[in-house]
Amino acid sequence: MTATQPSTARRDRTGVPTSRFSYTVKNYMALTKPRIIELLLVTTFPVMFLAQRGLPDLWLVVNTLIGGSLSAGAANTLNCYLDRDIDRLMARTENRPLVTGEISPPAAMRFGIVLTIVSTLWLGLLVNWLAAALSVSAILLYVVFYTLVLKRRTSQNIVWGGIAGCMPVLIGWAAVTESVSWAPFVLFLWIFFWTPPHYWPLSMRFKDQYAAAGIPMLPVLRQDTAVARQIVGYAWATAVISLALVPVADMGWIYLVTAILSGGLFLLESYKLLARAKDPANATTASLKPMRLFHYSITYVTLLFTAVAIDPLLHYPLLGS
Repeated sequence: MTATQPSTARRDRTGVPTSRFSYTVKNYMALTKPRIIELLLVTTFPVMFLAQRGLPDLWLVVNTLIGGSLSAGAANTLNCYLDRDIDRLMARTENRPLVTGEISPPAAMRFGIVLTIVSTLWLGLLVNWLAAALSVSAILLYVVFYTLVLKRRTSQNIVWGGIAGCMPVLIGWAAVTESVSWAPFVLFLWIFFWTPPHYWPLSMRFKDQYAAAGIPMLPVLRQDTAVARQIVGYAWATAVISLALVPVADMGWIYLVTAILSGGLFLLESYKLLARAKDPANATTASLKPMRLFHYSITYVTLLFTAVAIDPLLHYPLLGS
């Protein structure tokens, strides 16, 4: 009778058995934060349609999205490396591979650097070097400006740090035109003002965890009512800026109607959060329900950028245009 050989199988976070190789791959993928990459691609892909005023070249789109994914993965991996000390202090991040020890810090650093190099060469050689330069700028903004300089020092961290998340619209436009212009800059500003009312509700939901980790997110330092008022202000700026794209990029009815309706709902959800914050009965985060606005903000960006892509394809010009 032979002795039983020890199993090399691991289990993923759902408890499903998996091979050592696939388990390692999943952990490296987790470092890149795929859900954030998806949101960034939602803003890159449609802008290429707008820049082309129609269907862009298929391979250009594919190469841009691959390069953008690698670039965002690099930034997120290096962010995980730098934030591994505070990630272990928050329940929402305590299962990240660098915290659990599934991936070592030096390995994560090497992975992030390799992704940076590969993404830059990919975009430079297969798209153009302006797109590659903007990609490198986005990585530096997220890793250095946001993670190292702002995140642990100021309650305005997500405001100015959010500039990195605005870069994909410039990259998408530059991929098609090898230039930048006012149209992508308007969308850049839209994402800039959208970011605080997108992220602050999440920070309100997890403010105890941010406080425990010593991260000065605005909801940690200010009362819910004060935060909600700022959210409403940024929501108004976001909705107004979305309309500025109409004259700048000659957008038609499809975009205009989508921007008005989706922006109106964004404002409505922001005001509802403010009303709940003012109500003394909503003293707990659960009753405040900040995640309603957070989840709708993702729907908002998806709806608006879908209209950005469709409007040039099925262009119904406004009267007098």
